[in-house]
Amino acid sequence: MKKFYGHRAYVQSAGVKHELEIDGFAVAVCAELGVELERHRVRSFDEMEEWGDDLTGFDLIVALSPASQRRALDMTRTFHIDVEYWPILDPTGLGETREAKLASYRQARDQIVGRMQDRFGPATEL
Repeated sequence: MKKFYGHRAYVQSAGVKHELEIDGFAVAVCAELGVELERHRVRSFDEMEEWGDDLTGFDLIVALSPASQRRALDMTRTFHIDVEYWPILDPTGLGETREAKLASYRQARDQIVGRMQDRFGPATEL
């Protein structure tokens, strides 16, 4: 998001589960677009709450899986925050070879980029 739209909006990523490290294939395919994820810290919704991130400061939550959509809707039922579900391919576990796995991750990445551009317009920065 920051790569395409700069700092026009505050962006925070979170997932349903806490993973220790970001997926190496995600790092590789995002690097192809100049998006650096190597130092990105993966956090969960629960961690956001524990760290005091106030959900009322957000206008929109974009969920990329049915599980994250359910969690976001549950967490925001008393707030006026829009929750959108973007059904994106889950590339984990797809492909037998490294190139096939990378192709799946590229497809998911490109779906996310397409959804961002549909929702927020053409990139303002690159």
